[in-house]
Amino acid sequence: MKGKDRAELRSEAHHLSPSVHVGQHGLTPALIGALDDALRTRELVKVRLGNKDEIKPKDAANSLAIATNSAVVQVIGRTATLFRENPDIDKKRGDMPSWRK
Repeated sequence: MKGKDRAELRSEAHHLSPSVHVGQHGLTPALIGALDDALRTRELVKVRLGNKDEIKPKDAANSLAIATNSAVVQVIGRTATLFRENPDIDKKRGDMPSWRK
């Protein structure tokens, strides 16, 4: 992903609220499945990482990105933003992106 693309996605993600929350059990298969579903429908997803994790936020975001075959857009504090393009979503010129709907 190029820097310009990443900057555009960061600006789009600013207004999103976290849709996936990592709980006390950490990075479980159920959490990865929920994140995978969210990425499939919205493409751009914010993830709120738990406060009690002993793993660093950047490491947790990278682990989630590898598990879901997505890209880390940014990590700020304990909130990570991930992106994965879905070729099955019909995109027409001038339409709003799937994460704005």
